[in-house]
Amino acid sequence: MPADPTPLDPALLVAAAAVLGLVIGSFLNVVIHRLPRMLERRWADECAAYAATSAAAQPTAEAGPASANTRAGTGAGMGAGADGTPARYNLLVPRSHCPACQTPIRWYHNIPLLGWMVLRGRCAACGAAIGWRYPLVELLTGVAFAWVCGRYGASAATVAWWAFAATVLALAFIDWDTTLLPDDLTLPLVWGGLVAAALGWTGVALPDALWGAVAGYTSLWSVYWAFKLLTGKEGMGYGDFKLLAALGAWLGWQALIPVVLVASALGALVGLAMKAADTLREGRYVPFGPFLAFGGLLVWALGPQRLLGLLGL
Repeated sequence: MPADPTPLDPALLVAAAAVLGLVIGSFLNVVIHRLPRMLERRWADECAAYAATSAAAQPTAEAGPASANTRAGTGAGMGAGADGTPARYNLLVPRSHCPACQTPIRWYHNIPLLGWMVLRGRCAACGAAIGWRYPLVELLTGVAFAWVCGRYGASAATVAWWAFAATVLALAFIDWDTTLLPDDLTLPLVWGGLVAAALGWTGVALPDALWGAVAGYTSLWSVYWAFKLLTGKEGMGYGDFKLLAALGAWLGWQALIPVVLVASALGALVGLAMKAADTLREGRYVPFGPFLAFGGLLVWALGPQRLLGLLGL
């Protein structure tokens, strides 16, 4: 009989997962920076196309100048972006470059963590500062991937939780930058959690995942409308509902209250700190999505009951 294959060394597996996480974290930085701009261009093109269609439906005598303007707008949407992005702009093209001087980044300067450390957080070409968030995202993703691999080993559950962690981290930083939680990420995260539960990869029963998604969405939706009726203002966005629905799908309905409690506490602390440091600009609010995301990650890592115990609840 053939000999059994030699089992992989768990420590080596975790180290490999950490390296993979650093690489994925580097790609997440691209997603965080580019996806909102890609969506803005898509929406601009859709608006221009709608305006052109509406103008074409008007009588010819009235639509002449308007048609020319909308055709020009559509052309601008399909060409270079208003923010200076090139005509062909997606997650892969163009290659990574310095936002300040547009110089392409050499591959050895793009090595996760090490490249930033060697350059001391500066562009090699122009010396412009490279934000600390880039290595932070890489580090968080590397730690998350290593932790997941150490907990679940070489399994389908590991791959599923990797996808969960990477998507939640991307959403947290996108929302912090833009107050936007894109459907392109939140909706696949909801369905991914339900599918993973159905396949037994998350350890959450499918009914608990379904109720988690439903309760996650409707709870924040209810809070949103109650706040709007009382104050006439919008306290959060629909993306927050979808993110909590996704967390409910992955973690089960039992995790929702701990997630919201942790998110609210973190949000209050950060908001007060920003007020005290006078870094909260007039008219800008602190988005709730990043705190939901990190609340979800904490509940996932520690478990709902343990986290509530640590909070003394």
